[in-house]
Amino acid sequence: MAGLEGNEQPRGHSRAAAARWSPAVADEQVLDLFGDPTEAEVPLPSRPESAASARRIAQAVVLDRWRLSARLTEDAVLLVSELVGNAVRHTGARVFGLRMRRRPGWIRVEVRDPSRGLPCLMPVQETDVSGRGLFLVDKLSDRWGVDLLPRGKTTWFEMRVADR
Repeated sequence: MAGLEGNEQPRGHSRAAAARWSPAVADEQVLDLFGDPTEAEVPLPSRPESAASARRIAQAVVLDRWRLSARLTEDAVLLVSELVGNAVRHTGARVFGLRMRRRPGWIRVEVRDPSRGLPCLMPVQETDVSGRGLFLVDKLSDRWGVDLLPRGKTTWFEMRVADR
């Protein structure tokens, strides 16, 4: 997943997609608009509204393309949102990348950013209004981690799936 630097702008495809995206865009069109994260990393601008785009992309892949259960889709989409939110809030990047992979028995979601700052799993209290992202990733995924890269990191989670 090379190619995105901390001060780099998203490629024209993503910038145009972000400008044209609306809730009225059909789920099957979202991959045409942004790119398919199962084929290549999808660059998204580091803005709060990218969480909604990433959720739509994840849903289109997990539910519509991979045809996984609604429960698994709901959890995966929530965790995508949490990783994207962390990338937007904590990395200072202008752009980050979303990648999704499937292999027998597993799905893997990766969010790559140019920061080498590691995310921290913090204890969470019921009254906390923030800081729950990695807590949710830890509780709902089967495993998660961070891979340091020469320029940045990839934060990922994996979930077991039943293959048909």
